[in-house]
Amino acid sequence: MRKIDLESLACFKSVVDTGSVTRAARQMNRVQSNVTTRIRNLEERLGVQLFLRQGNRLNLSAEGEVLRGYAERLLRLSSEAESAMLQRGPQGTLRLGTLESTAAARLPPVLSRFHERYPDVSIELVTGSTSRLIDMVQRYEVDAAFISDPFHAPELAAQEAFDEELVLIAARSATGVLDPTQLSRCTVVAFSSGCSYRRILEEWFASTGVAPYRILELASYHAIVACVAAGTGIGIMPRSILKAVHAEPQLQVLPLPRRYADVTTHLVWLPPHESASREALRQLLADERPQSEV
Repeated sequence: MRKIDLESLACFKSVVDTGSVTRAARQMNRVQSNVTTRIRNLEERLGVQLFLRQGNRLNLSAEGEVLRGYAERLLRLSSEAESAMLQRGPQGTLRLGTLESTAAARLPPVLSRFHERYPDVSIELVTGSTSRLIDMVQRYEVDAAFISDPFHAPELAAQEAFDEELVLIAARSATGVLDPTQLSRCTVVAFSSGCSYRRILEEWFASTGVAPYRILELASYHAIVACVAAGTGIGIMPRSILKAVHAEPQLQVLPLPRRYADVTTHLVWLPPHESASREALRQLLADERPQSEV
């Protein structure tokens, strides 16, 4: 079987990104028949159907989803190889996974400085829980991800990035928040079960010998803050987030024991895959870590 060529992968990726052969041809400045032929030849070579037609849009098949990850990696590596041969700095796209809290409170100044140093690198951010982000790194859907303690992923390389202090939050009108009887009747407002901070809160509850009455799952810190401030229940989040969204005046902010309060955000990636852009980000984080500590 002949090897897959990069031109065919580039056509495939363009169709994936645009959702149609017509738009892909326009994006790549090619005639439509050329893109169609490339896709058809790729499917014949691999013996699979890469796209499913739904109305006027092409959606990826299960096999196409698998190929997309490889295509993104191969095209990125090709770009990096050309850059290295031309002795230029990092360029191309750096796809990062991140916790929503890290994206809101920690990354803006870091990414601003990164862009100043490496203007040829385009950064794409995807948010998710720690467990979801680990899965994305393992599937090569992102080049690296910012995740939080606690996590278990021995196959990943990791670098400490930011220190966080977790705090309990409650409505300003709430009384006796830390009383075990009150805790057993309360609602916990949190992210889904893949969230590291929620896991820490559940461990803290277990250490007190009680369990919350129920758990209300929400998808954003702004929603959690709003529900807690309204008296729906209690939550947990980094103090840096409260400062970033100016939420401290709306809430009671209560300390956790140090064993639960002190957590570290890590940048993780899957070796031995090399990425000049990721290495540049790692170096920036290492250089700035003393200033990033809480």
